[in-house]
Amino acid sequence: MYEAILWHKERNGVRCDLCARRCFVAKGKKGFCLVRVNKDNKLYALNYGKLVTVNVDPIEKKPLFHFYPGSQALSIAAAGCNFRCNFCCNADMSQALVFEKTGVMPGKEYTPEKIVELAQEKNCRTISYTYTEPTIFFEFAFRTAKMAHRSNIENTFVTNGYLTRDAVKKIAKHLDAATVDFKASGDPEFYKNFMSVPNVDPIFTCLKQMKKQRIFIEITDLIVPQVGDSVERCRKLASWVVSELGSDIPFHILRFYPAHKFLELPPTPVDTLEKCIEAARETGLRHVYIGNVAGHEAENTYCYNCRELLIERKGFGVKKIDLVGNRCPNCGAKINVVID
Repeated sequence: MYEAILWHKERNGVRCDLCARRCFVAKGKKGFCLVRVNKDNKLYALNYGKLVTVNVDPIEKKPLFHFYPGSQALSIAAAGCNFRCNFCCNADMSQALVFEKTGVMPGKEYTPEKIVELAQEKNCRTISYTYTEPTIFFEFAFRTAKMAHRSNIENTFVTNGYLTRDAVKKIAKHLDAATVDFKASGDPEFYKNFMSVPNVDPIFTCLKQMKKQRIFIEITDLIVPQVGDSVERCRKLASWVVSELGSDIPFHILRFYPAHKFLELPPTPVDTLEKCIEAARETGLRHVYIGNVAGHEAENTYCYNCRELLIERKGFGVKKIDLVGNRCPNCGAKINVVID
């Protein structure tokens, strides 16, 4: 076990200050994530360095389309999550329930030094804390990210955004970019009914704190057919992004595929996704993308000013990048993109 970051003692237990659930954890008990335990009135992380995934991905898989496009990321994950999503495509990794049954935390032992070494060996521009919620392996992510910066490797989170302000402030110096994942456009009832999340407000607070800390942000919105596919709610989320974060935030409309407990639902119809894309663009968002529909023109990056094709993609592959620094080669418009 490794002593946790961000918690404090209270009468008869401790309070976790890492995620927005702020679990009270009595002696001998675990938080909602099942990987943080109170032992003798100290909070410990049970999954420190126990990684269930270590592999190389294109950065576009995160998806990060405007952060070193065409580069490679070393993707790492530990078991656990602070949500319980009925449609999670990584449920075998994200839910630490197997630990509850076996008493053995899944994963292979790694040190932060080893992860940075692997990233260097594999020529990865970034380390991405992904596949499961990075909040629940925050201690390992924090130490690894700090060490990665010393080796000129940058760090990205793929997160549900349920971090406290204190957690964002703690990691901000070492976190360069984040993909914040919404489901059903942030519909509060959807989050309650299908994700065991009582309140979506902390996600929006987290995003504003990330902007304040100058973390590069991209946003995804998983459109779930029949139960979470409101075009108007997508429009509402996009409007919030424009007003609170800015019109140049990359915004990804993702296609749902049957998974976990939602196997009976069909994939999201492409025409539904296209309606959401149009609604998001109407709010003033400059860069709206489609996800999980390989070959669609909305995978590409176009200049918001003259519509010049700047980055051509297919799936997670980049076929062409045509930029002069971070500007359009045709009209000179500045694009919100980070490149070498």
